[in-house]
Amino acid sequence: MTAFSSATPSRRRPWGDVRFVLGIVLIVVSVAGVWFVASAARHTTPVYVAARTIVPGETITDADLRLVDVALGATADGYLADGALVGDTVTLRTIAAGELVPLEALGDAAEARSTGIVVQSTADVPASVDAGSTVEVWSAPRAEDGSFEVPRILVADATVVAVLRDDVMVGGRGPSLEIVVPRSDIPLILGAMMDEAAISVVPTSGALG
Repeated sequence: MTAFSSATPSRRRPWGDVRFVLGIVLIVVSVAGVWFVASAARHTTPVYVAARTIVPGETITDADLRLVDVALGATADGYLADGALVGDTVTLRTIAAGELVPLEALGDAAEARSTGIVVQSTADVPASVDAGSTVEVWSAPRAEDGSFEVPRILVADATVVAVLRDDVMVGGRGPSLEIVVPRSDIPLILGAMMDEAAISVVPTSGALG
């Protein structure tokens, strides 16, 4: 009697097919992700950068800006785009030369809470102090005998617009500086000038150099 062995065909395991399908899906998703990132990197938006340092309260014109193409993605709406500049637009904070111009740093003239004034410093200022530097304004009131009292801070946070140096400093006096200060500090500065106080412009620690 001959023994016969019957071979039963092996069944495919369902979970094996699922893993294969999942593998294909992951590959497709990975390729799509790489394509999306590469596509986003190639998409640029024309926005403005500051062609020079612009200080608070200044009115911005086309001459102060330079148009560049930058890949900003979803953040592009937060910066000044081509054609979006309108008249009487002023800066609300310092925008450094080469910096992208953020919309949050812009406003109209009515929003500006600072203004410019020229002061004569009794002492020279470091060469590192220039447009955009942050300085303090100190005042030493004049006493009745003609001497000066202990200096005190008039303005703790002023921004330099320009340093105006004469070819020859007369009487050992320092340069004149055009600065931007909060409007509320203007009476203090004008009062010190009228009282012939000794006014000195001192750079903050960040401006020393």
